[in-house]
Amino acid sequence: MNTIHCLANSTMKSSSRFLLFRRNSLFSGCSLPKSHHFLASNPSNFRISSDHTCKFGSCPLRNLGFRRLVDDAQKFPRVPGPGFGQSRVFSSGSIRRLYVISSVSSDVRSFSTSVETRVNDKNFERIYVQGGINVKPRVLERIDTDETVANNEESRIEVDGKNINGENAKGVNEGEVLITKREESEAEKEAWKLLRDSVVTYCGSPVGTMAANDPGDKTPLNYDQVFIRDFVPSALAFLLKGEGEIVRNFLLHTLQLQSWEKTVDCYSPGQGLMPASFKVRTVPLDGNNEAHEEVLDPDFGESAIGRVAPVDSGLWWIILLRAYGKITGDYTLQERVDVQTGIKLILNLCLTDGFDMFPSLLVTDGSCMIDRRMGIHGHPLEIQALFYSALRCSREMIIQNDASMNLVRAINNRLSALSFHIREYYWVDMYKINEIYRYKTEEYSTDATNKFNIYPDQIPSWLMDWVPEEGGYLIGNLQPAHMDFRFFTLGNLWSIISSLGTPKQNQGILNTIEAKWDDLVGHMPLKICYPALEYEEWRIITGSDPKNTPWSYHNGGSWPTLLWQFTLACIKMGRPELARKAVADAEKRLPVDRWPEYYDTRNGRFIGKQSRLFQTWTIAGYLTSKMLLENPELATLLFWEEDYELLEICVCGLSNSGRKKCSRLAARSQILV
Repeated sequence: MNTIHCLANSTMKSSSRFLLFRRNSLFSGCSLPKSHHFLASNPSNFRISSDHTCKFGSCPLRNLGFRRLVDDAQKFPRVPGPGFGQSRVFSSGSIRRLYVISSVSSDVRSFSTSVETRVNDKNFERIYVQGGINVKPRVLERIDTDETVANNEESRIEVDGKNINGENAKGVNEGEVLITKREESEAEKEAWKLLRDSVVTYCGSPVGTMAANDPGDKTPLNYDQVFIRDFVPSALAFLLKGEGEIVRNFLLHTLQLQSWEKTVDCYSPGQGLMPASFKVRTVPLDGNNEAHEEVLDPDFGESAIGRVAPVDSGLWWIILLRAYGKITGDYTLQERVDVQTGIKLILNLCLTDGFDMFPSLLVTDGSCMIDRRMGIHGHPLEIQALFYSALRCSREMIIQNDASMNLVRAINNRLSALSFHIREYYWVDMYKINEIYRYKTEEYSTDATNKFNIYPDQIPSWLMDWVPEEGGYLIGNLQPAHMDFRFFTLGNLWSIISSLGTPKQNQGILNTIEAKWDDLVGHMPLKICYPALEYEEWRIITGSDPKNTPWSYHNGGSWPTLLWQFTLACIKMGRPELARKAVADAEKRLPVDRWPEYYDTRNGRFIGKQSRLFQTWTIAGYLTSKMLLENPELATLLFWEEDYELLEICVCGLSNSGRKKCSRLAARSQILV
């Protein structure tokens, strides 16, 4: 079993020594012998003993970096800090004004497509990008001010390592951001207490939150573990509250777990795979009855139901890493060598060539939030939206140099192809459904209209009258001769957040949610998918899964944790009133119902029959939604606007082959709407 060990005494206090064990770890591209183990961020604080065990000089963990062994010459260059930005904070009554003055362009997307576009160059270690890409985006740093500070004492804010006050920020163009401060409701106070009670510590430092913390649950199964996807709303809640230590620790610990050797039935998956979860275990220390050790025990899917690898874990990790930098202004974390290497390992795993003809990721069933058999194998929208988001995050964070040139080029090519693929083939509205209804089949031609040989009889009867005239959505899956017409909420929301959909499509998705509020929101937001699989379809597709019965759990259940993503999408599209309505509906029931994991029935009226109570991401999703609605300016740090330059990158234009016919030019007028 692969484990991280932290030595401590019998009173559970942090020890001054750290033992970290790992096999076949990559150190800047070269593999060390198995007898060598993990090294601290400060090479002077460790030594390798005769038995090859690394001993560290000190803990706390928050000061203990997880860096791979590199020479000074191998370190990536830091982006110069001076001139990045200045800020001022003023307090007045119940409203605090935070001014952000940026001396650089706030359009961080303009640098993304200045890369030479090539095809079939897969050497990700040789990259060249033309200037301007190291510009840092605008940052907000939230600070708490003492209400009793005298009026003549100015509040200070730290930006890029410098204390800036109002006096030395005068005469600079200012972008004003209002941060409101109000009395928390009883529901919010309870939620914050529950969230803090769910925090998991390792060596005395917070490293995450357990999935559920129900004191009455005697069989927690794996709900007492820290899941990567589950922790994201908790991390955002802490970040928006100004508490970044737990998020930093989480990112570094899961990064350390990434490079471990994973073996299931004598087979090891790709090295960039992130664990689905980890658990902090306390076990007696061998040969010492008065001491114990804390152990980080990860699960890469070898213990999961169905033994499915968590494809989305690495994507969520990249998304959270960007959010940490954007909200805290601490870009040193993502610039570290080990973090840069971790990003590249994940991307190499996702961008590896295969047999697939499509730019979308091919995955098995149960590889994301829907982690049980639900007929989503293939190219599910949720994975594609998270993949697109992770690519955009990585493009911002990867340090540009000759070694990363090909990787950046591959990212840009994939972003361009993926956005076109999803917008063109996943989108359905009344016009598109009517087009599919009239499809001809068995077309053998490069000019075929029905490229995936979709049979019109696949259109379900419920769909004809369900899609509103002014709305539409992205279907759940697309494969040869198969379109999954179910509405999957997470994938559609992240398509809005990441601008995977066009501006017109994004508005259409929210129009559909608003028009079909009773179906998709009902008494408890939001349906994970609609409609549910029933009768013979449920028996065949789910294998008669007793947990995924119709309108329960992943089969049409209502999941309050989706609130924060819905809120983010609504704020982006200028429709926060929809999010406020959903949050208000949830706020009436969640505290009374003891914060369930999910709700059952067609309208979300009942608590789920197997729902865990005091579910952490339900609590965190509610808190994050409240804070984003209270300060919508902070939401701008978490979503992406349309990148029109992506439309100019097309690999088809680089080939003289007559077999390639690209419809991008014809579709561009629609994409730009």
